[in-house]
Amino acid sequence: MDPIQSLQALIDHAAHICVFTGAGISCPSGIPDFRSADGLYSETKGSVPPEEIISHSFFLQNPELFYRFYTEKMVYPDALPNPAHRYFASLEQRGKRVSVVTQNIDGLHQKAGSSEVYELHGSVERNYCTLCRKPYPLSAVTDCHGGVPRCPDDGGIIKPDVVLYEEPLDNATVQGAVNAIAAADLMIVIGTSLVVYPAASFLQYYTGRDLVLINKDATPRDSMASLVFHTDVIEVVNKLR
Repeated sequence: MDPIQSLQALIDHAAHICVFTGAGISCPSGIPDFRSADGLYSETKGSVPPEEIISHSFFLQNPELFYRFYTEKMVYPDALPNPAHRYFASLEQRGKRVSVVTQNIDGLHQKAGSSEVYELHGSVERNYCTLCRKPYPLSAVTDCHGGVPRCPDDGGIIKPDVVLYEEPLDNATVQGAVNAIAAADLMIVIGTSLVVYPAASFLQYYTGRDLVLINKDATPRDSMASLVFHTDVIEVVNKLR
């Protein structure tokens, strides 16, 4: 059977699909990934590597440079869901249970219409005052144009609700993601190298029969998968119904 037809059959017969996504699903929306040759980590801001700039300690010590880099390189307020985001949301609208576990912080799964989304690394859409914890929209950060956003009530820095280096993942989000993966009877992994931990380790909780991998490059889990597509996810979903 043709691989696309095989994937369609798996989707048609699945009761609970878990979609595990990385940066590759959002690249067609104009959001660069982190680790490719022209990705975020290939860039520098002076002599400071990006991994250091987006760390918790750097955020505390040099918020001005942190926000300049963050708003220039990590926030894409005009990005829209692409056909891949919309396809999995449409499955839910057609009656499938579709859980999304994502390493992305762009909020595009929710914008496409997915309702059960576990954002392991947080979201640029959520922001909060580090003193009073008052929530703020993304515009509170972007309107500062690279300056340090502050709460008008108490002057506290408004921090994005994203997981920086040196910060732990949110326990409730992790538990929800683990439960969704464990309950699924089909898991589709999209646009991730599966080398970033702890996120990559989450696949160990999947006990279903079929694992599908869609990623431009090979991953350490290719040999374990029922189907592997080394191509852009858009080329795959455009052939599905």
